[in-house]
Amino acid sequence: MRNSVLHYKPGCLEWGAMKRRDFIALVSGVVAGAIGTPFGVQAQQDRRRPAHVGIVDNTPAWDPFRQQLRELGYVEGENIVFDYQKADGVPDRLEAAATALAKMPVDVIVVFGTPAALAAKRATATVPIVAVSIGDPIGSGLVSGFARPGGNITGNTILGPDVVTKRLQIIKDALPSASRIALLWNPDNASNAAILEQLRQAVPLFHMALVSLPARTVDDFKQVYAQLAAAPPDALLATNDPLHHDHMAEVIDFLLKHRIAGMFQIRQNVVDGGLMSYGANFADLFRQGARYVDKILRGTKPQDLPFEQPTKFDLTVNLKTAKALGITFSAGFLALADEVIQ
Repeated sequence: MRNSVLHYKPGCLEWGAMKRRDFIALVSGVVAGAIGTPFGVQAQQDRRRPAHVGIVDNTPAWDPFRQQLRELGYVEGENIVFDYQKADGVPDRLEAAATALAKMPVDVIVVFGTPAALAAKRATATVPIVAVSIGDPIGSGLVSGFARPGGNITGNTILGPDVVTKRLQIIKDALPSASRIALLWNPDNASNAAILEQLRQAVPLFHMALVSLPARTVDDFKQVYAQLAAAPPDALLATNDPLHHDHMAEVIDFLLKHRIAGMFQIRQNVVDGGLMSYGANFADLFRQGARYVDKILRGTKPQDLPFEQPTKFDLTVNLKTAKALGITFSAGFLALADEVIQ
């Protein structure tokens, strides 16, 4: 057989003559066409089903995620379908929700927060998982490292090195006389437990005492409020646990009524009436999650996508809330703020 000709004759069929360079050019063109085309679009071209993305506990917080996917060329109902499972942050229901998505099956599961991420990890070792806004992905056992997460999980974290200590410093700068602080946390959230431990180690450095306020269910908030009303701390730190996140408006109202300063993780809580926040851009974390979903749908393995850490943290303060609480910020402190809400 000559190098420039390939014949294939099973029975009466013939694969014509094709020069090797023409064949290579054809294959290269197909590959080039696939690159830059979202998985769902390519799937429709190949007459396969649209990409299916599973989401646990859909809330308005997911809007930036869906918007980013639209900007990347995905159209819901055409080349992408979102499959939702509701769990309300309850551990047993998180397990059931993640298992249901894994069995559908979906092409990728996306979750918000450590409890949902760990539930997804237990549900499947094969379906790619993108975890958004995790506190301590390594300490919680979610992944083995940031650069190489390993397994089928990647995502991003809302915390960076020394953020807990930085929050204490901000409280001290804003409220120099503060000596007693409280942490509202969820015992079912491994990342929250890590924050509690970091605070216990750091508060002596600021000559402060720490009060633990655990709330793993909605009903637990009643006890938290009773404890706060009986012995108000100088400041309360909130986590971004998904269950707490869904009830943060109620927490903010309580703090205002009882004149307790609140330190939050995300800007939106300050826009909604909280005193101040220091943290990564929450919406950006969901947009980052969407970009990772896009990469996975194109063929990248989760283990090859580093677990992203935020590089910028913003301090936001609400002067209207400060006035309502009887707090006057120094000019030096306000100069440190990235945003001051009047």
